[in-house]
Parts: sequence; structure tokens; C-alpha cells
Amino acid sequence: MKSSAFVLSALFVFSNILFSQVSDPVLMTINGNPISRSEFEYIYNKNNSNNSLDKKTLDEYVDLFVNFKLKVEEAKTQGIDTTAAFRNELAGYRTQLTKPYLTDSKVDNHILQEAYDRMKEDVNVSHILIRVAQNASPADTLKSWLEIEQIYNRLKNGADFTKVAKEVSQDPSVEKNGGHIGWISAFRTVYPFETAAYNTAVGSFSKPVRTAFGYHIVKVIGRRKSLGEVLVSHIMIFTSPGDTVQDKKAKITIDSIYQRIKAGDDFGKLAQKYSMDKGSAAKNGELPWFGTGRMVPEFENAAFALKNIGDISRPIESPYGWHIIKLMDRRGLDSFENTKADIEQKVKRDERANMGRNAFLANLRKIYNVKSFDDNLQEMAKLAGTKIVSDSAFLIEAIKLKKPVLTFADKTFTQGDFAQFLKKQLGADKSKFTDIMNVEFNNFTDNNLMRYEDSQLEKKYDDFRNLMQEYHDGILLFDISNKEVWDKASRDTTGLDNYFKEHRAVYTWEKPHYKGRVIYCKDKPTFKIAQSIVRISNVDSIDKYLRTRLNDSIQYVKIEKGLYVQGDNKAVDHFVFKTKEKYTPSKDYPFVFVRGKLLKKSPEDYTDVRGLVTADYQEYLEKEWIKSLRAKYPVVINRDVLKTIKQN
Repeated sequence: MKSSAFVLSALFVFSNILFSQVSDPVLMTINGNPISRSEFEYIYNKNNSNNSLDKKTLDEYVDLFVNFKLKVEEAKTQGIDTTAAFRNELAGYRTQLTKPYLTDSKVDNHILQEAYDRMKEDVNVSHILIRVAQNASPADTLKSWLEIEQIYNRLKNGADFTKVAKEVSQDPSVEKNGGHIGWISAFRTVYPFETAAYNTAVGSFSKPVRTAFGYHIVKVIGRRKSLGEVLVSHIMIFTSPGDTVQDKKAKITIDSIYQRIKAGDDFGKLAQKYSMDKGSAAKNGELPWFGTGRMVPEFENAAFALKNIGDISRPIESPYGWHIIKLMDRRGLDSFENTKADIEQKVKRDERANMGRNAFLANLRKIYNVKSFDDNLQEMAKLAGTKIVSDSAFLIEAIKLKKPVLTFADKTFTQGDFAQFLKKQLGADKSKFTDIMNVEFNNFTDNNLMRYEDSQLEKKYDDFRNLMQEYHDGILLFDISNKEVWDKASRDTTGLDNYFKEHRAVYTWEKPHYKGRVIYCKDKPTFKIAQSIVRISNVDSIDKYLRTRLNDSIQYVKIEKGLYVQGDNKAVDHFVFKTKEKYTPSKDYPFVFVRGKLLKKSPEDYTDVRGLVTADYQEYLEKEWIKSLRAKYPVVINRDVLKTIKQN
């Protein structure tokens, strides 16, 4: 039976290999390395799509593809793919590419749409808070839970929300506001609180909800369509709470400023001069755009009450002082597509950031049949005893343990693996192993699941594998081409000179070119000295010598050097090409002369047409390089497989 099972298993594996070879056969080999049909089809169809401007026939593209792969092969022969620079660059691309594959995209999209829908509406809320730390012990958490549950039952039995809030809420502002927070919108509070607010009917209150601050009961007082955002300027006079003398002075000051505005004085100038909010005063009092929940209620209500652009409020008082507000602009909520990028950035900064990842991990646990071994974890707990996790005595012994604590797919992780994880993750953690075991074991499981799934992406997704191959080869292609052609051509001055001389006839001109300098002088004495210097000086040293001799703290001479055709420079047109158009020197440099030569039909040397010669020389080096590569590396193409290529 064992023998039969082995034979059946071997046949199954062989049949899978055979099917893979039939479904994705080898199209060609280069230097003995196989290239599959699917890889070629991916590149070919990507570069010959319907919107491609320069489509290639299949045979033409095979030739280009072979040249491309030959260069990649040469890069590998030279060891470029083993360098730290290459590995780091490729790893950076891979990190970016993996993100959509390592999350639940449906959950991510739902979160974005949910946030946008919530941004359409404002919710007026109050709350009761019983504080509990995020890392509170089970005993403290239970105590807080029993307390909030008792409060919830009181409310269910008809107790007044505001009265109860003032009695028991641990929000420091409750004495002033009775638990009333005001109008909120998406991203204005922590996500669980926001969700409770949007999922509770007007006039009702939520069940207790846990946030980073503790347990809340959220009451919804009202809902309204979003007011959008406003752009305002303000003039502010600070006051100190309880200082009645200062408050009276501030009121007199703000009233006098208001009267000046009514009389026609410029709001921005008054803000610059008198506003005590120095950050906005420097910008004529202008504040950043804001919506519901961003400002204190007094300021927010006054700002949104302004109807027309340019309207100005009466002086209003907030907890920070007195303000006069001017409406500069107003805008509603933009479309989902236009706000999506901004919503994505906000999501990354709050608790919903990991929801897609968590859903993805939950699915992986099912797919890979994740199993944990509690008895073996408890063995580690016994070993730890009362020691803290970072205790070296505990870690040294725990790392030696070999019993499994986690299995999934074809992977097994031992007690020692978990200990190594704790050592790296926690460092100087002062907690007992038993207090953090469950949390850290979940992190250990998630990290290994995600790492394993990352390693499987090339096997599971053809598009990912092909894209990674494209990046891999593209980096190598750039590096080797730069070394063998582009950089080589630009640096090889001898090669450029020889190439120009051998192909001089190619570089002819239809129009004459002036090669030389245009020298502008500030006054006549400078002009005469400059002319005498130019006559007697070595050509290569003229520019430096002129500037050294004639320029000090004031620039007396300005030099332009280049290759000009008629129309490029008015001074050259006048002095060299003798155009009829009148030349008027600038007021700063009224004295001008030129020195150089007229090249009527062709350049003097390769530097006159360096860009063209360099491009042609690169093309020459490329062709010679391809010849040598084709001679160096054997290429074998399966023509029968080539006939089966699918073309878009």
C-alpha cells in the first residue's frame, strides 16, 4: 500500500510538472536559461497594446526581446545582480508592489467609501467616558466595564443623559459641557467613537464602545448635511480665563477695531497690526480651510453663519479671547474620486488603517489551517515564572526549546522561534510573559503568516511574477547599458573625436554657424581693454583672464560663448551676419564686440555638434555590443511555440 501510494504521489507530481510545461512551454533559451512563453507574451502585449504608437510585428519584437535578454544576461555575468545596490533597489520596488496583494482590497475600498459617505453628514453628539488604559490589566478592564455597564442600564431605565454625565463621566470637560461634544464628522474623533455616532439614531444612545481612552456611551442629538469647509481670516485679542480686567480691555480693543473695519479700514492690514494670533496675522489673518469639529464651537458657529464672501462677523468671544471673522471662501464636499487620495492619507493615520490587513490575515488563517499548541506555550510560561520577558536567563533557556507552538501550510515554528521573536520585538519590556503571551503570540503568528504569503506571491499571481521580472531585468538593463554604452560614449572623448572624423560628411549645415564669443562691456574704457586682451591672449584663457582683470565687486564685462545661427543672438546677427535689423545694446552693457569664426558648411570639431555625435556614437557602440553578445551567448528559439503566441 505504501509503495502504491508513493507511485500515485509521484505520478501526480509528474503530471503537474507536465501540465505546467504544456500550458506554459519554453519559448527560447539564452545561454541555456529558459524563457517561458508567458513571460514573452506579457512583455510583447504590454508594449504593443492598442494605444501603442510604435507597434512591432512579432518577428521584429522577438529580435528586440532577444537583444534585451542578452544585455540582461551580460549584466548577470558581470555580477551586477549580486551587488547591494541592485538588491536594495529591487527590494524597494518589491515592497511597493506587494502592498495590494497583502491586504483585503474589498475591506480597504469599503473603508474609503464609508469615510466619504460619513463626510457628507455631521452628527451632534454627547458622551459619557469611563477611562481605562489601552494596556490595562484584565482586572482593571473588567472593573471599568462593570462601571460603564451600570451607567448604560441607568440610561436605559430613563435617567437623564446630561445629569448622569455630570455625575460619573471622567471627561475633564464634563463640568462645563455636560458631556456635549458638538458637531463631528469623519476623522474628527477616534474611529470606534465615530462609528458609534454614525450608527446611532437621533435621540438615542449607543451601547458602551471601547476606544484608546476607555469606554464611551455616545448620544446622538442631531444630524445635518455637511456644511463643507470655509476659509476665513480673523483678528484675535487674547484673554485669560477669570481675568475680568483683561477681558474688559480686550473687549474695548476688539470693538474699536470693529468700528474701524466698518469705517472702511483694510481688514488684512488691521490683522497684521493688531491680531495677537501672530501665525495668521502675518497672512492678513488668514487661517487654513476647516470644517465641522476643527474649531471651538463659538468660533465655528460664527464662521459658518457668514453667508456671503467678504461678510464680517461682529466681535465674538471664545475660550481663547475675542475674534472678528471675515469669510474669504466656502466649498462643499468634492467628488469621491477627487477626495480619495486625501481620505487614504487620513485612513493611514487612524485605527482603520489595519482593517484591510487584519481581514486579510483572518482569511489566511483559514486558508493555511493555522494551528497553535497551547500546552507548549504554557510550558514557556512555567519556564518564565515571574521573570520579565527581557530577562536574559529566561530567553537563553526558552530559545533552546524545540516543541512546536505554531503550524500552517508546510511550516512549523517552535518555542525557540517564538522566544527569538520576543527577544527582537520587546527588548527592554518589563512585563511578565503570562501578561503579554497572547498578544505577542498573535503578532508572532501574523508576522509569519504575512512573511510566508509574501514569499508565495510570484507563485500565486502571474501578473506579480511578470512585473517583478520586468523590474529585475529593467534595473539590470539600465545599469549594464549605462556602463557599456551611455556613460561610455559620453566619457570617451577620443572615441567621439575619431567617430566624428570618420563621419564628418554626415554633419553638414544648411545655414552658416558663428562659433565664438559675444563680449558685453559696461563702459568704453572696459571695452578698449577687453579688445586688447582678446587680441593678445591665448584663446582658451580669454574668459578667465577677462573676468579676473576687469571684474571686481562690480561686473564690468559679461561673456557669452557658443555656436550661433542667424536669429539666436541679436549682437551676432548685427556684427557677423550683417542683418539689416537695428541692434540696440542694453543700458547696462552698451559696448559690445564679437570674437570667433564663421563656419559656413560644417562644424570645426565634434564639440560643435557633441549632442548629435554622442547619440550616433552610442548607436554605433550599441550595435557593436549586440554583435559581440550574440557571438558570446547562444540563442535558441522554438519556432513552433512562437506560432502559438497570443497577440492582443
